[in-house]
This record gives sequence, C-alpha cells and structure tokens, in this order.
Amino acid sequence: MSEALRHELDTAGRLARQAGDLVRRFRREGLTVQHKTGADDPVTEADRAASELLMRELAAAFPHDGLLSEEEADSTERLGRERVWLIDPIDGTKEYAEGSPDYCVSIGLAVAGEPVLGVIYAPDTDELFAGAAGLGVTKDGQPAARHREPPYVIATSVTETRRELNDLPLAGMRPSGSTALKLARIAAGEADATFTMSPRAEWDIAAGHALLRAAGAELTRRDGGAVRYNQPTPYLEQGFVAGHPDALAWLQAELLRLGVPSAVLALDADQRGQRRHVRRAGERELAWLVTGSAGGEVQVLDCGGDAFHLERLTRDVRRARDSLR
Repeated sequence: MSEALRHELDTAGRLARQAGDLVRRFRREGLTVQHKTGADDPVTEADRAASELLMRELAAAFPHDGLLSEEEADSTERLGRERVWLIDPIDGTKEYAEGSPDYCVSIGLAVAGEPVLGVIYAPDTDELFAGAAGLGVTKDGQPAARHREPPYVIATSVTETRRELNDLPLAGMRPSGSTALKLARIAAGEADATFTMSPRAEWDIAAGHALLRAAGAELTRRDGGAVRYNQPTPYLEQGFVAGHPDALAWLQAELLRLGVPSAVLALDADQRGQRRHVRRAGERELAWLVTGSAGGEVQVLDCGGDAFHLERLTRDVRRARDSLR
C-alpha cells in the first residue's frame, strides 16, 4: 500500500508542478478574467487549461480512477469508483489574477470517501506540500513537523476577515486567500487551525484534508460532523473547522463563545422541491432563505432575519448553486 501511495504522490507532485508552470506562463502572457457569481468568484483561461492538463494526465496514469475538477462538468460515473481524484487547478484564483503568490494547485485522492493523499503546490514560491496516510507530510521533500505552543496562529479567509471577523476579538488571526494553502501550512506546522463561515466544495479541501490527517490533524464540518468525499453533491452544506488537536479544541470553543456564524445549506430538496437554508450562530438562527425551482431557474420563495446575514446567506446559496452546475 505504501509503495503504491509513494508512486501516486510522486505522480501527483510532478503533475502539480507542470500545472503550476502552465498557470505562471499564462499570467506572464496576460489573463482574461471572467466571473462566475460575482467579483469574489473569478475564473481565467489558466484555470481551464490547468484543469484539462491534470484531468488528461491523471486519467492516463490511473485509468480506473474517477475524476472531479472544479472547472469540468461533473459526471455521475465517478460515483461508481472507489478511488477518485479531486482537483482544484487554481485554488485562490482571485489572488492569482491580482498577481499575488497566495494561490496553489491542489490534487487530492479519496478512497471509499476518505481523504488519503494530498499534493498542494504554490507555484510563485515553489513550495510543494505532499502527504498520504501512513507516510507523513513533507514540504519540498523534507519532513514537516509542528513545534508550536499557544498563542495559536489561526489562518482565516481574507474575505471573511474583512467583512466580519475583524469585528470579533478572536486572537491569532492571520488572513490569507487560498483555502487549500491554509490547510497545507497547518499540516506543515506553519499555522495551527482554520475555519470558514461559508461552505466549500470537495475540491477545495480534499488534498488539504489528506495532508492534515497525515500530520495527525483533522478537518470536520462546523457542527463537528465528518466530511466524506465523492458525494453525489460534492459540496459541504456548511463551513468547516480544521487544525491540530489542541488548537482545534481551543478554536471550536472560541467560535462557540463568540457566536461566529456558519451557513447551513439545504443542498437536497424536500418533498415539495424546496430548500430551506439558514445562517446561524450555534443554535440561534440569524437569517433564513427558502428556494425552489421553476423551469430550471432557482426562485426565492421566502426569507427572513437580519439583512446583513441574509445577504451573506444569499451569496453562499448562489455560489453553491453555480459551483454545482
């Protein structure tokens, strides 16, 4: 098993570097940026080109495995595969398009729904994080280790920090862009924990989750529930929390004490074809939104709660819907 994983790690690392070289070349030559759901959700031709490269090469190297990429149309065919590669060709596209080094190529492997292997490559800084079950975590080929004590470093979303978290007395916040790169740095001992208020897709976190497990850390939903991969709807219904055990326990207690919100989306419709989405702090509902479909279009049927939190929730629902098209 370990020899097979080492081969798969080597292959994924080589392909991540190839994709990284490709996206750097695109940026040097000039980018055309489009937007999926708004200014915070861009996509470029580099995303698509890197996705095509990774999908093609992984399919050639592991023809019996399933594939899921942010930039490719999903297929139910993957649901019949025990092993599935989850790809985010550029995690942190906004930062990439702005010329920031805070982005990465993310390649994860899930087996029977569990994250077992992850490779995350930061092209601009030439940092390669790799890890797998039973093999530990390396950064640039050297074993990674954590030698940290409180106060903890909490990696947070730039967007969430700017819009909400700056108003909270949560100690140790260090904002950055790429979700996958945050997880990689925690696995390598460069930070201690992280969390999100908004849901994420499987491809955002699969590689980082595998790295965390290889380092003895963990990632769960905000409510403490387990995250499993290769699901029919490959999107978490709520935010996540992740980190090393001591930091994770401290962070979870702080999030509860401070009432830090999390969206909880209803990705599956009820018998009436409706979905009730909420944004809550603990058990307290801050906003709610009921949606339904008519003629293939999503319609808002009812809503309520605080206007600020309702706007945040609406944005999360829209991003989830568009990510899954």
